[in-house]
Amino acid sequence: QVQLVESGGGLVQAGGSLRLDCAASRSIYSLYTMGWYRQAPGKQRELVASVTTGVSTYYVASVVRRFTISRDVAKNTVSLQMNSLKPEDTGVYYCNAVPALGRFWGQGTQVTVSS
Repeated sequence: QVQLVESGGGLVQAGGSLRLDCAASRSIYSLYTMGWYRQAPGKQRELVASVTTGVSTYYVASVVRRFTISRDVAKNTVSLQMNSLKPEDTGVYYCNAVPALGRFWGQGTQVTVSS
């Protein structure tokens, strides 16, 4: 069974940066398109960025030119570099396949951006 463990969240002031990492218990990133999802307080979980096995990327409009997703197949990690953070980026961030697989949901990592 694959486990995904997210890390790197924290509290940061608006305009700051954070880097999130997602480590897999075994090699899966060469098999799936992977994404970072965000669940803001009181809102549904949304996909904010994804990267295919061919390293094509997608970003939701609100994070374009601020977030960068990357994958390292050799290290079994998917990362999300977040710059110029805004209070509306606050939420719990999860990594998962795209489309998401129920068995891949982890605990997520909390990102809080203060104004």
